[in-house]
Amino acid sequence: MKLSELNSFKVKDEKITCLTAYDASFAKLFDDCGVDAILVGDSLGNVIQGSENTLGVTMGDMIYHTQAVAKSVKSALLIADMPYRSYDNAEQTLKNAQSLMSAGAQMVKFEGGAEHEASFKILQENSIPVCGHLGLQPQSVIEMGGYKVQGRDESSAQKILDDALLLESLGVSVLVLECVPAQLAAKISKHLTIPTIGIGAGVNCDGQVLVSYDMLGINTGRVPKFVKNFLIESNNITTAVNEFIRSVKTQEFPTDQHSY
Repeated sequence: MKLSELNSFKVKDEKITCLTAYDASFAKLFDDCGVDAILVGDSLGNVIQGSENTLGVTMGDMIYHTQAVAKSVKSALLIADMPYRSYDNAEQTLKNAQSLMSAGAQMVKFEGGAEHEASFKILQENSIPVCGHLGLQPQSVIEMGGYKVQGRDESSAQKILDDALLLESLGVSVLVLECVPAQLAAKISKHLTIPTIGIGAGVNCDGQVLVSYDMLGINTGRVPKFVKNFLIESNNITTAVNEFIRSVKTQEFPTDQHSY
């Protein structure tokens, strides 16, 4: 999928589907099923490397997995995460983003808002598409005091909205909203002209993303509220992926059960 097609989803009110992939085999399966976007997530720190968080994932890890996934993706938009401490300043951000694009990514994603304004600007100036990430930011999990829902009070909700509007003004093409109240996510999605992709952010985002291992019921620890195991009622992985896509497109997922 071309980046220009992403905005058309929001205009025609068609939900965007996104799954994470870390290797060529799963990437091919997801791509063949017709998922709209594939994210090479730094969640590989949890599901591949077995760590408690994503903080130990390196640029080398992300380049390696992006290269593997890119070999199989023919149709989906391929997004790659910028890992922890890889975008501390503008020059570093540009260098690392260029490395991921060279590895096969069509867009890079990183977390945060106004504090990374210089990094967002330099990528826009160099025509590198960016996906933002607000709400719960796994790379800031220690500072946030754990994996907690963000934006529950008026001031923190306003901060997330302000950051979302800023990122749009800085040229960000799409925005992930993680673990925020559904009402706030709906408000942000309505205020933005760029698409939002939710994970634990309610059904009114412009799309949904899940970690593929979570979606298939492969878990090594606590299962977040927003996760649904699509494999449990399916005969095989392909059927489960198709059901995820169908459920997102028809707005049957997420339900209130999977939202805050």
